[in-house]
Amino acid sequence: MPSKPLTLDAYLESVPDPKRAALEALRRAIHAAVPDAEEGFSYGLPAFRIHGKPLAAFAATAGHCSFYPMSGQVIAGFEAELKSFETSKGTIHFQPEHPIPVRLLRRLLAARLAEITGAKPGAHRKPEAATPKPATVRRPRPKSSPSAPVSKRSKRAS
Repeated sequence: MPSKPLTLDAYLESVPDPKRAALEALRRAIHAAVPDAEEGFSYGLPAFRIHGKPLAAFAATAGHCSFYPMSGQVIAGFEAELKSFETSKGTIHFQPEHPIPVRLLRRLLAARLAEITGAKPGAHRKPEAATPKPATVRRPRPKSSPSAPVSKRSKRAS
């Protein structure tokens, strides 16, 4: 009986092409989308964790490749975009010649990350450099005499 792989590299070496190539591309896309994700295994599947929580996993079976966003809510939230894939409550099945588009994968990962962190999807991205606002020039108010009342209209005009 072959031993279980201890690393994602070892797992991928055991997968025949073209599934291996598809899973390697999926792995690169996950790292590109969530660079802080740590590799490991979860439920015996090659997986990624962030903040100590499962982010996603993948696998190859005899008939297809699978992507597991580790959340049925994420899959349900993208039902329309996933209509060309076979899905179950927690899995997206795909063929190596028809992988999950990187753009969709990024959105799936952003939604899962938002579940984990409690932030809105896309909030994990680094903020763009803010452009400095021009300094506000304050003009001194004209002094009014204590005996003359100032109307609201004259306050707005100054």
